[in-house]
Amino acid sequence: MTLTTISKDEFTSFANTVSHRSFIQSVEMADLLERRGNTVQLIAWKQNDQVQVAAILYSQPMTGGLHMEINSGPLYQNEAMLQPFYAAVKDYAKENGAMELVIKPYDTYQTFDSDGNPTTEEQTHFMDTLTNLGYQHDGLTTGYPGGEPDWHYVKDMDGITEKNLLNSFSKKGKPLVKRAKSFGIQLKQLNRDELYIFKEITSSTSDRRDYQDKTLDYYQNFYDSFGDKVDFMIATLNFELYLSNLQEKWKDLQSQLDPLIEKISEGINSAKINKLKAQLDKQMNTLSVRMDEAKEYIEKYGNQDVILAGSLFVYMPQESTYLFSGSYTEFNKFYAPAVLQEYMMLETIKRGIPRYNFLGIQGIFDGSDGVLRFKQNFNGYIVRKMGTFRYYPRPLKHKVISLIKRLLGRS
Repeated sequence: MTLTTISKDEFTSFANTVSHRSFIQSVEMADLLERRGNTVQLIAWKQNDQVQVAAILYSQPMTGGLHMEINSGPLYQNEAMLQPFYAAVKDYAKENGAMELVIKPYDTYQTFDSDGNPTTEEQTHFMDTLTNLGYQHDGLTTGYPGGEPDWHYVKDMDGITEKNLLNSFSKKGKPLVKRAKSFGIQLKQLNRDELYIFKEITSSTSDRRDYQDKTLDYYQNFYDSFGDKVDFMIATLNFELYLSNLQEKWKDLQSQLDPLIEKISEGINSAKINKLKAQLDKQMNTLSVRMDEAKEYIEKYGNQDVILAGSLFVYMPQESTYLFSGSYTEFNKFYAPAVLQEYMMLETIKRGIPRYNFLGIQGIFDGSDGVLRFKQNFNGYIVRKMGTFRYYPRPLKHKVISLIKRLLGRS
């Protein structure tokens, strides 16, 4: 049994056989990491010359040595192989000048229903494997420590088809998606030279929510590295077409209302007729408000396709992932992100991918997490990852450097 480096083809062949896997553990991500200035190794623990565990290990300089990391990995088929792999990675890190080795496993620590109620026991044995080898655990956290979530909202796609997808959503999700689709929103896949559009959307959102956005060249590198395994999608709306659709709906409602008015004028009256007339009146009042709003939008935007929102989606054989997104608050009432989510799930079905990962939520279930409330519309469930584990090959040197940094007022 030995730890070694392997080729991209060998890594991909093994990665395609495991049951759970993030896009972060892919040769495409390895390419992106290299483009971003990291040193990348594809490492594997082999037995009888057969890969048992594999991971993308990337490193970058830090004070005193190297920061080495395995994010959302390693990949494996047999859990019993993890202990010797983690032990060997410690030795590898020490021999190759690491000051810090970080492991962020993709194993699920615990599963919850859509509302945050536990549905499985805590899988502490995964943690024990690492801590018994001397890795330090950052602890179980909520929120987005280091900008990455340990809580994921996911949806199993097995048994879901294009025909029954809508019915698989929650009671609130079904009408939300139906309403969003009624506006006439169009979806477009961006080409590389159009990624500045996506960047403008995410910049607007990051400014509003006060988080650090990715750079345009990051999105361009992502596009180059992942190829047909990534979709940069935007949702647009032409307000002249929107108004025209509203006017057609008005005519249709009016054609249903006129016979009722005629019956009432003739003295033919009943609770059923009055109830139906009240429903039509309410719908027409809503349409009237929307038509007035559409006219205001037309005055501002004319006959152009106006961008409402955008999302980046990644496809792997084991799961597809909703990675980055943004929207313009001016158009929140059109619920464009819901249409983008439906597109992604339909694409997941077409590609035969068994799971859709909406990614991060805070892990707080008191109703304050608006991101969770949105994702709950699609009727999935929640998985909690184990968090971050650290190993310091030269602990005394690390403590001295950390102390000096604190004295100098650095993090």
